Amino acid sequence: MKKTLSFLSLAIVFASSARAELKLPAIIGDHMVLQQKQANPVWGWDDPGTKVTVSFAGQTKTAEAGADGRWTVKLDPVDANAEPAVLTIEGSSKRELQDVLVGEVWMCSGQSNMGFTVGGDWNAEVEALAANVPNLRLISVPQVGTQELQDDFQGQWEASTTESCRGFTAVGFFYGKYLQEILGVPVGLIDNAWGGSAAEAWVRRTTIEADPRFASLVEGWKQREVQLQSPETKAKYEADLAAWKESAEKAKAEGKPAPRPPQSPDQLLHGNARPGNIFAGVVNPTLGYGIKGVIWYQGESNAGRAWEYAQLFPFMIEQWRQ
Repeated sequence: MKKTLSFLSLAIVFASSARAELKLPAIIGDHMVLQQKQANPVWGWDDPGTKVTVSFAGQTKTAEAGADGRWTVKLDPVDANAEPAVLTIEGSSKRELQDVLVGEVWMCSGQSNMGFTVGGDWNAEVEALAANVPNLRLISVPQVGTQELQDDFQGQWEASTTESCRGFTAVGFFYGKYLQEILGVPVGLIDNAWGGSAAEAWVRRTTIEADPRFASLVEGWKQREVQLQSPETKAKYEADLAAWKESAEKAKAEGKPAPRPPQSPDQLLHGNARPGNIFAGVVNPTLGYGIKGVIWYQGESNAGRAWEYAQLFPFMIEQWRQ
C-alpha cells in the first residue's frame, strides 16, 4: 500500500510539473519594440503563486502570479536603443525574448482608410522593394468581434520586409517609416484597423452603457440584439440562404456573377458596429502595452450621427487613456 501511495504522489508531482507553464501574450515577444523614456509593463500568466522575474537592460523586476495566474511588472524607463537585446522572463519555466529594441511605439487604428494595405497601393511593388527596414517592427491584431474580453490574439512581431509589409496598414507603415528616418530610433507599429467599423465598437461596452449621453444608442442595440437572436430571425436567414444558393447556382449555369449572399445574424453580432465588440476582441489584448500614441483614421461609419460622434470620439479617447 505504501508503495502504491508513493507512486501516486510521484505521478501527481509529475502531472503538476507538466501543467506548470509560463505563458506570454502575443504582444510580448521576439522582435518587439519597447517605448523609450517611459515605464513599460510586461505581463503574462503562470501557476498561481509563482514568482516571476523579468530582466532587461540591467534591471530586474519581480512579481507573483495572482489567483487567476496573471502577473505584471513595470520596467523602468530606458533610452532608445537599436542594438538587439534579450529580455529574460523566468517563472515556472524560462523564456528569452530575442532581438528586442527600444524606440517609438504607435498603434494604428480606425476603419478602411487605415485598413488599406501597402499591398493594395497602385505602386505596391516599388514601395515593397523599399520596405526592408530592420528597425521598423510590425504586428497585426486579427479582427475579432466579441462581447467577451479577450486577453490575447494570434500574431507576432516581425521586422519590416518586402513581404511582411504587404498586408500591413499603408498609412501606418508610411507614418512609421517616416518617423524612423526622421528620429533615427527603432519604431514599432501595432495594426488593429477594421474597415467599416463604428466608433461605439471601439469602446468598452460597460462604460458606454453607463453614460447617459449614449442611452439611445445602447438601447437601440439591445433591441437589435434580441431581434438578431430570435428564432424568427434565424428562420428568415435560413430561408434567404436557401433562396440565395438556388440563385447562385442558376447564375453560375448562365455564366453570370452570383448575387450577394444574405448577411447572417452572427455576422452582425460579431461584427464591427456592435458596441464594445472591437474593444473586447481587438483592443483589450494589447491594453497596457507601452505606446507613444495612436494614429486614428475613422469617422465615415458615424457620419450620419455627427452630433453623437462629437461626444463619442472624445469619450473613446478618454477610455483608452485610462
